[in-house]
Amino acid sequence: MLWKKGRQSDNVVDARDDSAGGGGGGGFRMGGKGLSLTAVVLIVGFGLLTGQDPMQILGELTGQSSGQSTGSQPASPAANKPPPANDQQAEFVRSILGDTEDTWHQVFAQMGRQYKDPTLVLFRGQVRSGCGQATSATGPFYCPADQKVYLDMDFFREMSTRFAATGNFAQAYVIAHEVGHHVQTLLGISAKVDEARQRGQRMEGASGLSVRLELQADCFAGVWANNAQKRLNWLEPGDVEEALNAANAIGDDRLQQQGQGRVVPDSFTHGTSAQRVRWFKAGFAKGDINQCDTFGAGAL
Repeated sequence: MLWKKGRQSDNVVDARDDSAGGGGGGGFRMGGKGLSLTAVVLIVGFGLLTGQDPMQILGELTGQSSGQSTGSQPASPAANKPPPANDQQAEFVRSILGDTEDTWHQVFAQMGRQYKDPTLVLFRGQVRSGCGQATSATGPFYCPADQKVYLDMDFFREMSTRFAATGNFAQAYVIAHEVGHHVQTLLGISAKVDEARQRGQRMEGASGLSVRLELQADCFAGVWANNAQKRLNWLEPGDVEEALNAANAIGDDRLQQQGQGRVVPDSFTHGTSAQRVRWFKAGFAKGDINQCDTFGAGAL
């Protein structure tokens, strides 16, 4: 992937030094001393099932105080600084985020709407977001309360070593997926799902609203990838396969099989490997947001 052809976003802030030094040292790492990615998926499913905040549960399990788990928290000065110059990993993130901005500004303009850029926060170990305290064990996540994407880049190493999901485009897919959740927030989709949850509609499970929300974010990542390629022609042979491999590696069924030796569809929160691949491909095929109606789809 010729990612240096992308415009670098100014909306990336570096909280790595700040988060690493704040209460609890470096925090937990997936595959290290803390929770595995599979465990995190199961915890999120349990939280949705019981109506509890998954981040609060994670905070309690990792020994972090979650007493301020709601509402935006004041950011320290260190959390607002840009990444240092000549940081290749940060430059990559800025390039991918910058191109998601270009894509979604264009798509929203075609719909007669205005796109608002999210902020992407780089952290290490743990971070305090508008959705509460989180550790690296949660993986990359989007917080609708502050409209920020949070990323500990150690997640990319975990993808490579544990799930054999390698390559820059696989990493770009992860970022684009989280930005897809931001798109859902701006379009009011996330709010409707939250209202449905409060009415008691089923969130988890093979056809639950959580799965449909996540698969739509995969599709939106595909929409971005299509438009980015048209604009920059930056994909190289094998790049699309990298993204599909990443989507396949983090399906609920595969993670559950690896983590507990069996698959429990009733606890799905993100969709199966095949579903994640299918919906990314649906968005990538035409680059059309109208192909991403996972909520109206009879079969996912």
